[in-house]
Amino acid sequence: MKEDFKSVEFAPGKTLSIETGRIAKQADGAVVVRMGDTMVLCTAVSSKEPSDKPFFPLTVDLRESFSAGGKFPGGFIKREGRPNDKEVLSSRLIDRCLRPLFPDGYTNETQIICSVLSSDGEHDGDVLGAVGASAALHISDVPFAGPIAEVRVGRIEGEFVVNPTISQMESSDIDMIIGGTAESVSMMEGEMDEISEEEMLEAIKVGHEAIQKLCAFQEELREEFGKEKREHTPEPVDEDLKEKVHELAEERIREHVNVGLDKEKYSEGLQEIKDSVVEELTETEEYAEEGGTIKDILSDIEKKELRNMILEKKKRIDGRSPEDIRDIWTQVGYLARTHGSAIFTRGETQALVSVTLGTQKDAQAVDTLLTEEDKKFFLHYNFPNYSVGEAGFMRGPGRREIGHGHLAERSISKLMPSFDEFGYVIRVISDITESNGSSSMASVCGGSMALMDAGVPLKKPVAGIAMGMIVGDDKEVVLSDIRGEEDFMGDMDFKTAGSRDGITACQMDMKVSGISFEKLEEALEQARKGRLHILDKMAETISEPREQISEYAPQFVKMEIEADDIGSVIGPGGKVIQTLQKETNTEIWVEEDEERGKGKITISADRLDNAEEAKKRIQGIVGHLEEGATYQGTVKAIKDYGAFVEIVPGKDGLLHVSEINHSHVDNVRDVLSVGDELEVKLLKVEHGGKLRLSRKALIPEDGDNN
Repeated sequence: MKEDFKSVEFAPGKTLSIETGRIAKQADGAVVVRMGDTMVLCTAVSSKEPSDKPFFPLTVDLRESFSAGGKFPGGFIKREGRPNDKEVLSSRLIDRCLRPLFPDGYTNETQIICSVLSSDGEHDGDVLGAVGASAALHISDVPFAGPIAEVRVGRIEGEFVVNPTISQMESSDIDMIIGGTAESVSMMEGEMDEISEEEMLEAIKVGHEAIQKLCAFQEELREEFGKEKREHTPEPVDEDLKEKVHELAEERIREHVNVGLDKEKYSEGLQEIKDSVVEELTETEEYAEEGGTIKDILSDIEKKELRNMILEKKKRIDGRSPEDIRDIWTQVGYLARTHGSAIFTRGETQALVSVTLGTQKDAQAVDTLLTEEDKKFFLHYNFPNYSVGEAGFMRGPGRREIGHGHLAERSISKLMPSFDEFGYVIRVISDITESNGSSSMASVCGGSMALMDAGVPLKKPVAGIAMGMIVGDDKEVVLSDIRGEEDFMGDMDFKTAGSRDGITACQMDMKVSGISFEKLEEALEQARKGRLHILDKMAETISEPREQISEYAPQFVKMEIEADDIGSVIGPGGKVIQTLQKETNTEIWVEEDEERGKGKITISADRLDNAEEAKKRIQGIVGHLEEGATYQGTVKAIKDYGAFVEIVPGKDGLLHVSEINHSHVDNVRDVLSVGDELEVKLLKVEHGGKLRLSRKALIPEDGDNN
């Protein structure tokens, strides 16, 4: 058994090591990547025979075992189950960098598994998994035009840091994962604090320098430990059939794509052309079984003609120029009983977005290898089949839904108020009701508007735009606001979101070898202009948060007490606070601010008067009863001279017989019984804390109820 261990310093003070030959030797390629005490096992296996699938069946899974950090899974089941969102998102990042580098026509079942085996709590396994996946493929016999690498770039006190620790990231204003080859960047995704396009470009350059060193390191590994690559020969193309399809369809498709049509008319017309060609050729005995091949050739023709039209004429399917944004219309307050809602429509993409405001109990408990938190803002993205005119099963969210929702969430999150500033848990739901290009960016725009409609004090409106690019032999064209066909047949999908003052999130995928920094700079500037245009359109409907939240949202009251009084409010075994919540129909949270010696209390209720009543009763418990105030009390005891009424838990006062009614009361028991609830006015807090109450002060003189 041969064991090998090598390391590289790929950025200042950052060393990564890779071991091979010890673990998982029956995989086609396997390495263990390590930074600090975080170790990730990455394996690559690809079937020796092609599958019958008409696409490349690649699966990438990054999994984090709780045992890696010496932890047990939270909850009842003590075994890891389905991947959490963090694992899904990390898997997507790796997949997006690797997939374009497999040869065309390669359909062998291929699986990449990245297992986080050890975690020091400071080095995240996601970017290590990407480097390991590439290294495992590169030293294997699987055909792969790598290597690639991924790094995380942060900026701390103005200095860029590659692969910062988790502790360092707490003070970073950039969190960007960048992936690519030694030649160029092919993928990036991240969030940032309204940085400029120039700052973003600089971060990408810093990341790519580290990527180049990691790719060179993998080349060294391959030279020493690599296997000979398998031969992959694509299925031969029937040139005679290809020529006949071109004769029948090329001119018709060229004319069709140049007309300038919406999605429905474009698709219908194109399908008629394709169906007629398939029918004509498959009627012959020679090509009766070649329907699938003919459709593939037709798709290639469509792609070529679309790309040529854009490259040569700077004209797009729907007649737009490269910089044009599709028509936008918006509406807020569409849904009657949600706490906020918006419709954002751009061309044939539409997001119906709703906002729900909740209390602290609605926070989402997140328990992963690296974090345990109560998440208080989350955006969920749904993509039903009807949005693209199809039928299908309704299932739970897939990787695409999770990824798009996460991108939209982080686009907005940077400008959300803190929980201390706006004490609501906030859930945004984006239902895509129509789709033809960049529904995730529609979710950003619609989400921003719905939050403002809900009265959430969003610091600034946020918008997003998807950019594309067509690369020719001697020219490149950047496209703003791409639609579905341009995404599918183009060479870039680059989404940026942000405010008027800067970028808050981005995501980019390249389908070609990469993009130059000059062209990336052009795309960023064109995206900035498009984002500002969209923000202007949104502002025509709503530009600032509403002053009031929905009447259907929970109402909050906040107060402070002395830390020494917290025990009195909670009571033995929580008895006092539970009684308060039950009697006032509220939810009450008590937190201690040790630095200030205070207790912070948050009271929520469906009605504001219930929350105010609970506040008043808490004030009474801690000795802050207000003379002249009205309290809802309960009769605890009856004497000949009056009744003792508890107005807050543990505090009662005397309701003298003379203060029960305006008219004379002979017998208190004729009017009151133990357990009766009634409103009383606090007349006076006497020496020693005795309380004098009145009932008659709250009823008109002719309103006695004996």
